[in-house]
Amino acid sequence: MPPTIVLITGANRGIGKGILKLYLQKPNHTVIAATRDPTHPISTALTDLPTAEGTTLLIIKNESTSPTDAAAAVQELASRGISHIDIVVANAAIALGWPKVSDVTVEEIQRHVEVNVHGFIRLWQALNFIPLQSASYAPTKAIQYWFTKAISSEDPWITAFVVDPGWALTVEESATGVVTVIDASTRETHSGRPFNYDGDELSW
Repeated sequence: MPPTIVLITGANRGIGKGILKLYLQKPNHTVIAATRDPTHPISTALTDLPTAEGTTLLIIKNESTSPTDAAAAVQELASRGISHIDIVVANAAIALGWPKVSDVTVEEIQRHVEVNVHGFIRLWQALNFIPLQSASYAPTKAIQYWFTKAISSEDPWITAFVVDPGWALTVEESATGVVTVIDASTRETHSGRPFNYDGDELSW
């Protein structure tokens, strides 16, 4: 049986790393960790994480603000024998603060949009060159909700939905919740809808 292939962005720290650990503990998986700098010690240390039987880890470069990294990452995956992806967890994002609207600068907004929205769209467009096998595409940032809803409508074979990691008490709690929601997802019950990490559907 071929392995389940999972791609996780922002996988070297925080909730992304927590999600990575959980998928590495599942047998017969190929888990792809996308990080800003695969040569950084924080990224290379991921190779020391325990893996289940038949599960392997690949680390690739994807800087969300780069206009070329996502496409280059897809080409690298193809060169390493990855012909499809089953699950994409688009976790990479920033939240540098929550100023009042009266105080926030346009530059601050632009920086967040560049990473959280433009980076997400670049990744999705690049992944269109790799078949997604009935994939669960679950971004973990609510800002991406409307784009995810559009993906769900445009690509009816994909289960695309938002998972809000919430104000987690611990990384483990949030990561476990996100993975549980993904594992339980179907197109009929989840696609085009936003969910909290505890599985509750969010209202918009």
